[in-house]
Amino acid sequence: MGNKWQGKAWATLGDSITETNGYQPLVQEALEFAKVDNLGKSGCPLTAGGETDQGSTVNVGAGMGSYDCVTVFAGVNDFRLHKPLGTLESRNPHDFYGAYAELIEGILLRNPYCKLSLWTPLQRNKDGYDTERRNDQGCQLRDYVNAIRAIGVHYALPVLDLYAQSGINQLTLPAFTVDGLHPNEEGHRRIAGMAISFLESL
Repeated sequence: MGNKWQGKAWATLGDSITETNGYQPLVQEALEFAKVDNLGKSGCPLTAGGETDQGSTVNVGAGMGSYDCVTVFAGVNDFRLHKPLGTLESRNPHDFYGAYAELIEGILLRNPYCKLSLWTPLQRNKDGYDTERRNDQGCQLRDYVNAIRAIGVHYALPVLDLYAQSGINQLTLPAFTVDGLHPNEEGHRRIAGMAISFLESL
């Protein structure tokens, strides 16, 4: 069948880990995307509201064009910025479930044939926020991860579970990140390696 992504366009939504543009060139070279638009916004969550509203993934996604492949790699800042989780039935862009629903429905209603996938956050340990810490909403990072998994099932969308399957954990964060959160070169290689196999399978 050849390379399904050769000559195609890919949009990467997310936060600083995406904006850094570390994993995208590796994936682009391997899968031969003709165009990759980096729509990551550093320091911003997926959820709308507050000082980060303009850069929130839900609002960035609302203004994006049409792509063959769209990946959403967000959630770690929602945890750190104490964004409310909400419920799977929510359509409130000011909570995590509702913002994700608005993002997905907007993308798929405009472009139902795109391959949309959801990527969970990596584990982290920075500024006192690790996998065990609870934020002001009483949520751990894994609660946002579990929400992404549930949203993927609800919308029949594939989920790349970097939180559970990347091998980047509390023991290996020093080897794969520069600060317990942001991937170093090896971290981006690890993400890219998983993403290549994942996207090839879609």
